Amino acid sequence: MNRWLCALTVACAVAGGASGYAQQTAPASGGLSGLVFQYLDSTDSEESDRLLREILAHSDSSVERVTRIIQTERVYASQPIGTLPDERITLQGRAYPLALSVPLTYQPSKGYGLVVCLHGAGFTGEAYLERWQARLGDEYLLACPTYAAGAWFTRRAEDLVLATIQEVRRRYHVDPDRIFLTGMSNGGIGAWLIGMHHAPLFAGIAPMASGLDDVLMPFLANLRNTPIYIIHGAKDRVMPVELSRTISRELTKLGYPHVYREHQREHPMAGGHYFPREELPDLVAWLNRQRREPFSTKLTVVREASHFQPFNWVRLDTTDPVAVFSDDLISKSDERITRREYAKLDAAVVAANRIEVTTERARRYSLFLNDRLIDLSKPLTVVTNGRVSFEGTVEPSLETLLRQARLRQDPRQLFPVHITVTVPKQAS
Repeated sequence: MNRWLCALTVACAVAGGASGYAQQTAPASGGLSGLVFQYLDSTDSEESDRLLREILAHSDSSVERVTRIIQTERVYASQPIGTLPDERITLQGRAYPLALSVPLTYQPSKGYGLVVCLHGAGFTGEAYLERWQARLGDEYLLACPTYAAGAWFTRRAEDLVLATIQEVRRRYHVDPDRIFLTGMSNGGIGAWLIGMHHAPLFAGIAPMASGLDDVLMPFLANLRNTPIYIIHGAKDRVMPVELSRTISRELTKLGYPHVYREHQREHPMAGGHYFPREELPDLVAWLNRQRREPFSTKLTVVREASHFQPFNWVRLDTTDPVAVFSDDLISKSDERITRREYAKLDAAVVAANRIEVTTERARRYSLFLNDRLIDLSKPLTVVTNGRVSFEGTVEPSLETLLRQARLRQDPRQLFPVHITVTVPKQAS
């Protein structure tokens, strides 16, 4: 289960700098709807178990009814709007600064895009507010967390980004199909790493003036369905432009469409290692065109052993021995990392109720399904590495729907069916 949902206590303190409050919405409804959202929002395992039992025993409960509740009935309370430079995210008992911008025209009844921006070394999240605010306009919320030294390539920083997204979504009406991750320099490295590991969360990622170690290149395959916009200065002497050129070549080799922008500009202080304001209008125009596809029919997921959370409608459960990342997500202390020994799974809905999967170093995996992916009234066939590994009907489960909804915190990705598949042994 995701650590950021179960193990983190996330709080956001309302601070000065707001220009007002969004219009108050109606109070949250009671009954089944109230129980569902209490369950989804609970951070206490005993309370959530109690609420789950109540929902399952409720006379109005069904997969269809609860799906409608999650997708359409959440109520957003009055929240500060405008520039909020002094918010806080509390992660495992420690508070981190968060600079937040909410359009003055924000209305809780409407879903907004969310841009999460990761700063570089020597900067703070607040420093990025002014640059983005004027260009993003009234269709986006902007969240800029601060992490010491811009070390976004660490486990705690990864958790901070996920907690930031969760908290902003809890307070404000965010369109789940319009969440973007961007970053500059070290923040760009974070955008690559977090974006690759959690690709199904994002409508697009936009790393700037950054790069990846060679051992991390296999994880680019996770971005099969995630739009990418890369910006790098040709005269960058801090992070050489060849880093982004190499990534662009790898994405082209994979057949993944992406935008690669290489500029010739130099800053008086930073030289070529900066994000020119002139590049922002085209980037924002690109953001405006992107929408996440929540149920892509073809998925690729590459995992090391510390990132086995769900990846859209698949999850690697157990594998042969593979690399394990430490708290430093680019550490090479594990020899399997230097050898790039990771697990991989490709899955595709190839025909009505037929799913074909190929795996490398996988022993067992899960499929999470709904009526957008298959016809739940008809038998399903799953073929793994060329052999039939599951054949039969599947039964939607309200408990599965609720547990996955609480884990994922994504009203667009709801799955009432969960099956596990043991990978057939290859003939020797």
